[in-house]
Amino acid sequence: MTAQFPTATQSILVLGAGELGLPVLRNLARLAKQRPGSKVSVLLRQATLDSQEPGKKKEMDELRALGVALVAGDLVKDSIDNLAAVFARFDTVIGCAGMVAGRETPMKLARAALQSGVKRYFPWQFGVDFEAIGRGSPQDLFDAQLDVRELLRAQDRTEWVIISTGMFTSFLFEPVFGVVDLEMDRVNALGSLDTCVTLTTPDDIGKLTAEIVFFEPRFRNEILYLAGDTLAYGEVASLLERVLKRPFETDVWPVADLLEEMAKETDEHAKHIKKYRAVFAQGRGVAWPKEATFNARQGIAVTSAEQWTRGHLAEEQRHY
Repeated sequence: MTAQFPTATQSILVLGAGELGLPVLRNLARLAKQRPGSKVSVLLRQATLDSQEPGKKKEMDELRALGVALVAGDLVKDSIDNLAAVFARFDTVIGCAGMVAGRETPMKLARAALQSGVKRYFPWQFGVDFEAIGRGSPQDLFDAQLDVRELLRAQDRTEWVIISTGMFTSFLFEPVFGVVDLEMDRVNALGSLDTCVTLTTPDDIGKLTAEIVFFEPRFRNEILYLAGDTLAYGEVASLLERVLKRPFETDVWPVADLLEEMAKETDEHAKHIKKYRAVFAQGRGVAWPKEATFNARQGIAVTSAEQWTRGHLAEEQRHY
């Protein structure tokens, strides 16, 4: 039987302080102050801790001011044994380093977490519903995430929590993704105009993750879903027309065409983006009803796609 651990005070280690790590750290630090005895730390490379680059120095100063302890470590170069020795000093470890470190890193970190005996582990799975998508999808990185889930489920010493968030809201509007073309006033629908996508901002994910970490009764061995918004690509075009006050046309990129483009692509970075397009076009495991999410059940306000667009794209358009 899995041991029961109190949630009242926790010693928490966050892996990484990037686009998601920083919002998670800010919100954990805020909630930790309300729970005397709780401590928040972040694991960063020594080079980051020593950096004289103004942006990095500002982030380190902010984290120190929040009371976050800075711990040196390298998720790529350090051995599983070394990482496990660091993780063992904490009750909860939260992976926020993404998959930029490569396909093998999620499994390496999961093995280190289990070896450390840490009470609870949140793997880097802030994204789609990998099980609904299944193995052998166009994005082969997803199979590595399923391997991690199998490893965690096969043991009962370390509790785990997986948080599914859908796509980061901003990514839908990134020119490199190709769905929203502001220059041509066009939305390129992945799969069909009715295919849906769930979007959540990193700030909201940070706020909700912190709530989940400290939530009572404690979450253990389960998958939680978040959503800032869930909408179809056809609705994205309507949203842009409302916010930017100009017409947008739509085009559909069928799944078969996207798979063919992906297969032909020789540039690795471009191929990576095309893998994501094909997965999202298939529409499986990439969207869920907002009503069923943790934030909806708890009545926690989040940023809708329209709110995000008004705060970002509408402002940018004024400067053209």
